[in-house]
Amino acid sequence: MTNPVLDGLAKAQHSAVHLEMRDAYQPSDPEFIAWQNGKRLDPADRSSWWRPFLDVVVEATGRGVEMRRARIVSEPVTDYIKYEYDVTFPNVMAGELVRWLPRRKAADIALPGTDLWMFDGSSVLFTYFSGTGEVVDREWRTEPVVVDLVSAAFEAVWERATPHEGYKPV
Repeated sequence: MTNPVLDGLAKAQHSAVHLEMRDAYQPSDPEFIAWQNGKRLDPADRSSWWRPFLDVVVEATGRGVEMRRARIVSEPVTDYIKYEYDVTFPNVMAGELVRWLPRRKAADIALPGTDLWMFDGSSVLFTYFSGTGEVVDREWRTEPVVVDLVSAAFEAVWERATPHEGYKPV
């Protein structure tokens, strides 16, 4: 089975944006469980945290694809968001731009109903989750009205959000 996100990144020519809006994902993720039990990534030990997805990020950004990820989070943040914050530095080191927006600052932005990736401003991959944060389905959409909504929402979030280096989880 292929991964639609990896497929989208492989085909992207100039941009890939990722909008995350949940306060928890996949609570059964072994890496999250290890983090809850005290495991922390050592920035000096790249071999302990480099993962295949980061190779894809390096390849895409190396050929000129701008990758931006925006996370809308509730504050005070959940343990899962603390975990995401702690493990974001590898994404940044691989070339991804990451910003954080407290949910209260997004209240007046018209947002899609679920997380998404958008590639080259022309195709959107929506990800649908269960109530506990497990992926249950994905859907590609290319209708101009959908692409326009996603583009406007993402840019509004990006403009208000704080770069990873300047955000501190509350």
